Amino acid sequence: MCGIIGVTGTGPAVPRLIDSLKRLEYRGYDSAGVAALVDGKIERRRAKGKIRELEAVLAAEPLNATIGIGHTRWATHGAPTTANAHPHKAGRVTLVHNGIIENFAELKAELVAEGHAFESQTDTEVVAHLLDSELGKANDPLVAFKTVLDRLTGAYALAVLIEGEDGLILGARRGSPLVVGWGEGEMYLGSDALAVGPFTQKISYLEEGDFVAIDRSGARMFDASGAPADRPIVQVSASSALVEKGEYRHFMEKEIHEQPDSVQHTLSEYLDFVNGKAKSGEIDFATIERIQIVACGTAFYAGQIGRYAFERLAGLPCDVEIASEFRYRHPALTKGTLAVAVSQSGETADTLASLTWCKAQGLKTAALVNVHSSSMAREAGTLWPTHAGPEIGVASTKAFTAQVAALLALAVTAGVQRGRIDPATEGELVRALFEAPRLIAESMAMEGSLKDVAHDLSKATDVLFLGRGAMFPLAMEGALKLKEISYIHAEGYAAGELKHGPIALIDEETPTIALAPLDDVFEKTASNLQEIAARGGPVIMIAPKGAPDPHGAGIRRVDAPDCHSLIAPLIYAIPVQLLAYYTAVQKGTDVDQPRNLAKSVTVE
Repeated sequence: MCGIIGVTGTGPAVPRLIDSLKRLEYRGYDSAGVAALVDGKIERRRAKGKIRELEAVLAAEPLNATIGIGHTRWATHGAPTTANAHPHKAGRVTLVHNGIIENFAELKAELVAEGHAFESQTDTEVVAHLLDSELGKANDPLVAFKTVLDRLTGAYALAVLIEGEDGLILGARRGSPLVVGWGEGEMYLGSDALAVGPFTQKISYLEEGDFVAIDRSGARMFDASGAPADRPIVQVSASSALVEKGEYRHFMEKEIHEQPDSVQHTLSEYLDFVNGKAKSGEIDFATIERIQIVACGTAFYAGQIGRYAFERLAGLPCDVEIASEFRYRHPALTKGTLAVAVSQSGETADTLASLTWCKAQGLKTAALVNVHSSSMAREAGTLWPTHAGPEIGVASTKAFTAQVAALLALAVTAGVQRGRIDPATEGELVRALFEAPRLIAESMAMEGSLKDVAHDLSKATDVLFLGRGAMFPLAMEGALKLKEISYIHAEGYAAGELKHGPIALIDEETPTIALAPLDDVFEKTASNLQEIAARGGPVIMIAPKGAPDPHGAGIRRVDAPDCHSLIAPLIYAIPVQLLAYYTAVQKGTDVDQPRNLAKSVTVE
């Protein structure tokens, strides 16, 4: 997850930019850069690799300035090169950016037609050129900035310098976080509280769609409509520790809101967003006869979602098994099987033992893990990394969606390599995955409706979750989340199994949560919900706004963003996580450290 820092004040800016960027190294990056306003002109220093490489560049070519911006980049659009490193410059404008600009190709074509020349492969440079163009039409930088923001589709956090605007830094956020830091005669922008922690403990958290202008004297904040906004100043921990909760009540809440970034950075590992292609990677799926996924808990449900994708997109048989069962049942596997271990920590005892056993049988092995130096990462023949960053809450959220994102992208790769996906379909599927971070951010708008549902859900003793297709394992994951942190008994079922037993549980006191994207089985799911409603069971249907209303009293709708069926598990994961979270908050349980549970299960 890229890092952003901006400083405007009276003292040397560049040493503080570097200090802040070092604090952001944990987010993962492959290049770094700074820009500063020197004698009225903006100068940049950039380097591929670690911050020490940037420091070497600065030692050779110092920047003496009191205003500047800095960035650590995780490559999404374009390779990790100096030319693709941030900050990016166009005319009077220099900026840094976290996120993905989905409509960058369309905007770039328009700008090229107008005579703009581009130096990089990134989506970010498009924003710099667009703002420079608008500055030629508007005298007020804020007017030009707002015009540009209105044209961008996607998720972003931005920090901008403009030549001729001494002391001014512009910032904006949509889908990616950005904070304002308040100092004495100095102001700061950062990607989180940690970024500005060395300089101030007074923070304002920008809200979704906000943009801001800071100078040495203060900040002017505006909401998405352009109206002035007053965001409160809060005091954060003086240590600004890595595990700072920031504006959130719990780590779980914070980690839910970090998912646009964590999904984006994970997808960039497996997809070429510039060319709309899946990356080939180390595994040739054309030589694989079967995939065997082993995992525990939430990772097991991520694996089951992956199974639907591998079989549907690649025609590749895929089995998913709980590792604690797999390791003891003497499974029969053929040599053409790829064994895949899925784990957040990479240390889960049963999953690691299963991986080791598969390797001893001579199978090809891969590990899909979030800790890249873990035992599973070292044991497996191939490392498939996720990039969720540190996850503190015991109940997994962003690690789960990172696992799902990686598996969906890998399934596209498998489909291409096995000749099941043609170039046009590949482009369509990559574009769908490309949209996932923005739609995840949009799904956060469901919070208000889900809080109301959670108020009622907290009074229940039993809850059913239903889904079909990939929504079935997500229903089981939703039930697990509710059990883990609210201590309410919950079960996830395939909606088509309702009449094979679970319908006996239906009564007026047993709510049903239905995950119902508008896909090829929507009508069948709607029929199942009508059966529940006819028996007096309260139903909460999570479905896109355009989906038809099933007939039946007691069916309550919560509108989700419309999305491609491939990414529906990523988008619908957000409401089930938020529902569990707000139910637990309503009940007053220990959300981040629920009873009897540990973050990583390293013993049997």
